[in-house]
Amino acid sequence: MVNKMSTSSNVETSKPVGPDDYLLPIGNPRITAIWRALETVTDPEIPVISVVDMGIIADVRVEDRRVAVDMTPTFVGCPALDMIRENIALAVRAAGEVEVIVNVVFDPPWSSDRITEAGRRKLKAFGLAPPVRACGPASVAPSLERIECPYCDSTNTDVESIFGPTLCRSIHYCRNCLQSFEHFKPV
Repeated sequence: MVNKMSTSSNVETSKPVGPDDYLLPIGNPRITAIWRALETVTDPEIPVISVVDMGIIADVRVEDRRVAVDMTPTFVGCPALDMIRENIALAVRAAGEVEVIVNVVFDPPWSSDRITEAGRRKLKAFGLAPPVRACGPASVAPSLERIECPYCDSTNTDVESIFGPTLCRSIHYCRNCLQSFEHFKPV
């Protein structure tokens, strides 16, 4: 898949089609600078992963002096939503943009499949088991059983609690390395 860019009237837009599409060159240095600025904005609950790697950036549009960033929240009731919106606006302004609007959109809906491969590696290095891919055409509802341990890669694990510190996480225990760990639930 390629990063699609369209130009109609004076609006240029950059929408990632797949989870890693933002990495492709898109031809407009201004939009590229905005995406680079977005890469510096981290998730307040998981500070090792950017909003780009989380897959919550749905669109970036520029028109004259105005920039609009559409973000899709991971959960409707996400308590960090306002902080993320503010941090996105600050980062894009720091990249030289003056008029920045951050919209919260629900189409396309966010799913854990939007997390980039780099984001999945960062989650694992942080000690948070990344979600399994769940939304492909042949997928079956994923189980919270036998989640791969982010510390030793064993699947000899048990669910300790389906309720983690946030709505998007569950707590597990690895019987091999004897570590408790959190799992980012597939959505």
